[in-house]
Amino acid sequence: MILALASLPLLAWLYLLLGRGFFWLARERDDEDVPPPALWPSVVAVVPARDEADVIAKSVGSLMAQDYRGSLRVIVVDDQSADGTGEAVRALGCEVISAGPRPAGWTGKLWAVSQGIAAAGMPDYLWLTDADMAHTPDNLSQLVARAHEHGLALTSLMAKLHCEGVAEKLLIPAFVFFFDMLFPFGWVNNPRSNLAAAAGGCMLIKREALERAGGIAAIRGEIIDDCAMGRLLKAQGAIWLGLTNRSLSLRPYSFGEIRAMVARSAYAQLSYSAVLLATTVVGMALVYMAPPALVVFASGAARWTGAGTWALMALAFVPMLRFYRLSPLWGLALPAIGALYGLFTLDSALQHWRGRGGMWKGRAQARA
Repeated sequence: MILALASLPLLAWLYLLLGRGFFWLARERDDEDVPPPALWPSVVAVVPARDEADVIAKSVGSLMAQDYRGSLRVIVVDDQSADGTGEAVRALGCEVISAGPRPAGWTGKLWAVSQGIAAAGMPDYLWLTDADMAHTPDNLSQLVARAHEHGLALTSLMAKLHCEGVAEKLLIPAFVFFFDMLFPFGWVNNPRSNLAAAAGGCMLIKREALERAGGIAAIRGEIIDDCAMGRLLKAQGAIWLGLTNRSLSLRPYSFGEIRAMVARSAYAQLSYSAVLLATTVVGMALVYMAPPALVVFASGAARWTGAGTWALMALAFVPMLRFYRLSPLWGLALPAIGALYGLFTLDSALQHWRGRGGMWKGRAQARA
């Protein structure tokens, strides 16, 4: 009986390794340069910013320093900041507009983005990027070249998140690993697959495709707005999502900030369902916590099965750890990391039940 139970997490990991598009290899990257188009299309970068004064100069400065050979305009939408964000951007000589009051049914970020898009006019592409992201000078050129080469409606990069402190090393590579597990990038990029996703820190959008899909208003109430954008635009054409070293997060993350980042959207990902929540927590306990528990408390074949499963999950984590330049030994901590993410998911539900779901910049935005 114990051996049969020990086989369940092993079977789960065999499926994850072999049946989820080999997501764990982390192969979808923008490492190689793409041939440039004959004519460079026009681009407007839209940056929603709320209380980002500490990083906004470096972020916007990286946009203004792009080596893009076409027309590039940068618009920052100051979303009712109280820390001088707008003034910091104006000091750079960049265009700033102030977000108006948020209408009912809109999340704050998407309302700010919608006003930036309205001010953008009729460019060929919209480049949506977060105010705490910096970009290498060649990033936009490569985004546009890839979009043009493959006729993409959406080209998105999973920004390389800040990963220096202990909490970051423990939790940040796993955050990207779990995202890739949930939305295997290879499947996202396959036009024959219905799976869609995107990463909100860096999205290059074909303006005409967004307009055909109903504009930003079509996803106005979405908490997980980037994946909603991916679904919206995959119905209009091919999309692409990959890892990158060209978009970099500027702000370091504490343990509490990572918890809050996950808790903001985890319960929304489960469609606010208590049944899905319970199923997810039990599943994560089985997949991540059962193998080391078997090593400690079982004996014989069950113990060896647990050890083998633990080794499989640690090895699966290695490519992502290498991307973040961390020791493969961090893979041995994946059971504990999985347990923490399970707790963060529970916290997401608790925050929602307390009326604080989808908390972002002081706004509770989750569906009631």
